[in-house]
Parts: sequence; C-alpha cells; structure tokens
Amino acid sequence: MKKRINLLHPLLIFISMQIVWLSLLGIWIYWYISNYSMVREFGQKYLPQFFQSTTRMQLFTLIIGLILLVFLLVGMYFVFIFLTRQININLLYENFIANFTHELKSPLASIQLYLETMTKREIDRKTQREFLERMLMDTQRLKRVIDAILDISQIEQKKKLFSPELTVASLVFPDIIKNSLQQFKIDPQNVEVNINTNAQVELDQNAWQIIFSNLFDNALKYSVNNLKIQINIYEKNKNLIIEFKDNGVGILPEDQKHLFQKFFRVNRDHLPNVRGTGLGLYHVREIVRQHNGKISVYSEGLGKGTTFTIQIPAIKGKSNSLDK
Repeated sequence: MKKRINLLHPLLIFISMQIVWLSLLGIWIYWYISNYSMVREFGQKYLPQFFQSTTRMQLFTLIIGLILLVFLLVGMYFVFIFLTRQININLLYENFIANFTHELKSPLASIQLYLETMTKREIDRKTQREFLERMLMDTQRLKRVIDAILDISQIEQKKKLFSPELTVASLVFPDIIKNSLQQFKIDPQNVEVNINTNAQVELDQNAWQIIFSNLFDNALKYSVNNLKIQINIYEKNKNLIIEFKDNGVGILPEDQKHLFQKFFRVNRDHLPNVRGTGLGLYHVREIVRQHNGKISVYSEGLGKGTTFTIQIPAIKGKSNSLDK
C-alpha cells in the first residue's frame, strides 16, 4: 500500500512558499523590464534630467536587491538542508526506538517464558539445561545490545579509551575470527581465511572482536543461501587491508553510501525480515576511526554479495605482502 503524501508537511509548505514568492518576484521583474522602454521614452521626452538620475538609482537599487536576493536564497537553501536532515534524523530515531524496543522485549519475553515453564511444570534435567542455555543466550543478546549503545555513547563523548597493543596481524586475527565463529555457531568450513602478511599493527583486540562480531552477524542476517564468507588480510601501501566478503543478498548503490550512518537500516522488499537497531555498522566505523583507519562497502548488486574493506596503518611489514 502506497503512503499518502502529507500536504501539510513542513518541507512541502516551505518549498511552496519559496515557489510563490519567487514567482511574484519573477512577475515583478518581467513587468519592470517590459514597461521600462515605455517609461524611458516618456522620461527622456518630458523629464530628461530627473529621468537620468532616477534611472541610475533604480539600476543601483535593482543590483543591490538582486545581490541581497542571492544571499537570501543561499541562506534559505542551508535552512532547507538543515530541516531535511533534522526530519530524517527524527525518522531514523523513531525507527531506532521501535527496533530497540523489539530487541529488548524479544529476549526478555523468551526468558520469561522459560522461567514460567520451569516454575509451573516438572521438567527433566536435560530440558532444564536446554532452557538455561537458551536463557543464557538471550541474556548475552541483551548485553550485546546494551553494551553497544553505551560503547557508542562513550566514543561520541570522547570518553571511550581503547588500549591498543602492538601485535602481529597473522597471530591476532585468527583468534578474533575463531571467537566469532564460536559465538554465532558458524561452521568453519563456510569461512575461507587468507592472511598473507606478517605486518604488525596497533589495535585493541576487544574492540576488533566487536568489529568482526558485527560483520559476521550482518552476513548471517542477510544471507538467504548457504553462508559463504571469505576474509582476505594483506598489506598494501604501508597499510593493512582486511576484506570481508559474503554471498548475501547484496546492497543497492543508493543504500551503500548511507550504510554506516547512525540508525540507518536498509528496508527493501527483497531483503529478509531482519530486526536490528541500526547501530552495528555505525559502531564498526567508529571503532575503525579510533584506530586511524577507514572502512568502505561495495556490492555489485542484488544477489551478488557484499564486501567490507577495512584499512588501518601497518607498523611493519615483511614478506608475503601483496600489491594489488
């Protein structure tokens, strides 16, 4: 069902008002120019001296008026951009509240259901253990969501302090990837890891665990077929490059440029019905930035997977570096 256009939307009213007064201004300028020849002929015939001085004053006033008009239009343009951004932020924030509420209520409802079942019925020890494991998973899910929000808040307020340590990429990243596979119960056979560098990097391992957890979680949510992930880590131009490729549903070009924005979530008909806060990839970008790095995304189109590329400074690189 198509959304109805709200004719009382502030932006539509703002645009309509600008069209109205610009139209009036255009009509006035057209009237002035079309009647100028007649006024000029009359003035030169009956009031030549007065007409010359008046004409110069009119031209001066017109030029000043046009300059002020340009400044006014530029100012209104910036006001328009500001209003548009504020309205978009409000919409994203409302979506975030709805999604965040779901992210909290869903595991809480699950935990409550298991607890009520255990208190009202006699359950064998095996089933009790299964219930406890599921409740533990739900509490971990809650903790991840709350920790992410607190972490982002601290990063934005410059209160989050990372503890980067000098380490070898070929040693630290296999452990991070292994932890993510265990966290999401992903079969290692579905993940291809190629580490072709002995570069040293400064990073906070706990922070980078968050990065890979978000990337794996994103790949799982948006993969409709058998999950396949390829991770390539190599050196290029004194930087360490991490490529994270999945075989998911892909991302349209118009969505790729917004993917790392706060609260942004892709809502398309071809996508699976996935809940989330819209903070995962924004969190990833902020952590990468804190490590003096950059992250980008590329997808050839629908059904062709997505590649996230992270670049951070390499302290030292030796053999097996690749130039691409």
